[in-house]
Amino acid sequence: MRFLLLKYLFNMPFKLHKEGSKIILSTVVILLILNGLALFSGWFGPGIQTAVLVFSGIMFFLVLQFFRNPNREVKLADNDIVYAPADGKIVVIEEVIEEEYFGDKRLQVSIFMSPTNVHVNRNPIGGKVNYFKYHPGKYLVAWHPKSSSENERTTTVIGNGDVEVMLRQIAGALAKRIVNYVDEGQQVIQGKDLGFIKFGSRVDLFLPIGSKIEIGMNQKVKGNRTIIARL
Repeated sequence: MRFLLLKYLFNMPFKLHKEGSKIILSTVVILLILNGLALFSGWFGPGIQTAVLVFSGIMFFLVLQFFRNPNREVKLADNDIVYAPADGKIVVIEEVIEEEYFGDKRLQVSIFMSPTNVHVNRNPIGGKVNYFKYHPGKYLVAWHPKSSSENERTTTVIGNGDVEVMLRQIAGALAKRIVNYVDEGQQVIQGKDLGFIKFGSRVDLFLPIGSKIEIGMNQKVKGNRTIIARL
């Protein structure tokens, strides 16, 4: 079991995201202590020791897969194409009144990210960050309709010179930390890292009315791979 874990760790088909470094290290320390107690304390029999070892392997694998960061470049760089900013499932496609920045009608597309999805968030288009704001808030389940306006969240608006696209990172019931790497006034590149949300969450896109939507409800999407819309 130990050999398989080491082999997996050094032959991973993906790199690990920097946001996971402290949690991965903490997990390793806790699991080493747990296994040390099980193996050398004399409190547990062989069956319990094996169970602890198997549990440790599963937990270690789950933490690693959560912080995986696959190398994905957009196939066709075009700031009139909106690529998926996150992995997950489409849970909302509807016209709404966006009140925080635009103050008018927009097309909202929401992606629910389960704990098993890649949790890197990427720039859906390239351009200038015209607006950025962090909002403290609640931790309703990410698919709750009010999570977009009441949960902890960040709002980022990127303009490509002709139109603007809003992206909102939303914390869910398990997500207790949103990380965002952009600042207002910054020039960003399509497909590069925008941020990270830890342990289950949701990302909302607000697009101009008239954008050609390329996805459907309940469709699974991949960041930098799936085209959400054409502006």
